[in-house]
Amino acid sequence: MTEFELIARYFDRPVRGARPGIRMGIGDDCALLAPRAGYELAVSTDMLVAGRHFFSDVDPAALGWKALAVNLSDLAAMGAEPRAFTLALALPDADEEWLSGFARGLFECADRFDCELVGGDTTRGPLAICITIFGEVPEGRALRRDGARAGDDVWVSGEVGDAALALARSRAALDAGASAGSNLRAFDDGPREALERPVPRIALGLGLRGIATSAIDVSDGLAQDLGHILAASRVGATLGANRVPVSETLEREGDDVRYRCALAGGDDYQLCFTAPRAQRDPVEQAGRNHATRVTRIGAIDADLGLRFVDADGADFRFPDGLSLHGFDHFA
Repeated sequence: MTEFELIARYFDRPVRGARPGIRMGIGDDCALLAPRAGYELAVSTDMLVAGRHFFSDVDPAALGWKALAVNLSDLAAMGAEPRAFTLALALPDADEEWLSGFARGLFECADRFDCELVGGDTTRGPLAICITIFGEVPEGRALRRDGARAGDDVWVSGEVGDAALALARSRAALDAGASAGSNLRAFDDGPREALERPVPRIALGLGLRGIATSAIDVSDGLAQDLGHILAASRVGATLGANRVPVSETLEREGDDVRYRCALAGGDDYQLCFTAPRAQRDPVEQAGRNHATRVTRIGAIDADLGLRFVDADGADFRFPDGLSLHGFDHFA
């Protein structure tokens, strides 16, 4: 296959119907996008690199799904509706079986969240995937990181920590000389699905517009990502250490593993957000409307910093040596 045959076979498909904001997709030097009147364009880019973001033997369909899902999660955190995305793909070779699976997973996610592939690039090189996504949000209504205020509640969607647990199991398999992918598939579905096929909270993000005061998606660890909200808003927070929602699978692990995965693990792609106390009922209704669990885990304080307390409000003592520092490529 040539480069252009590869694109035509796996990634070039007609734009489905009259797509709002898409004037031209694949087939020219640029795509042409036009946000609707009264809307702002929300744009985000994520890169996934083999050996850094995913194991080389991961199911290519799952990788295709996740490559787009992590970008969609950024739109969810801004309360933006998905519109289109571009794909830049570096491949060591044109493996048709791999490409077929990857494209299937990619378009499964694109169709699920109504987002159109409108262009990109392919090249030969070490396996890497870079997606830029475009969404729309009404002017002045984007959820941002700098709106949290003292007295707001802190919430998180879904459950956190399962993806980190699955990743830890895969790394243990590698240390033992086994295949990370085959070892992971031997475990229960919850952690594996959380790691390989995260579900971006697009509907919840849209439902929180006008309710939440700030939001972020949990990609590098709950404690670290909430810290970005605190820094941008110049506030602090107090969280109930045992109020952070985890799955039954993670609940069965020891305290060290449970807290490390739930608070510092990352790869969850849930939403962490703040909202005034008066908005508790609307927040819970938004969760019910979109079949998404939402849990109130703490409150925003005027004093800077992040603190954890137990059920009695006393300072919480984590297991000795436990670090809550999340993921950082260069740390």
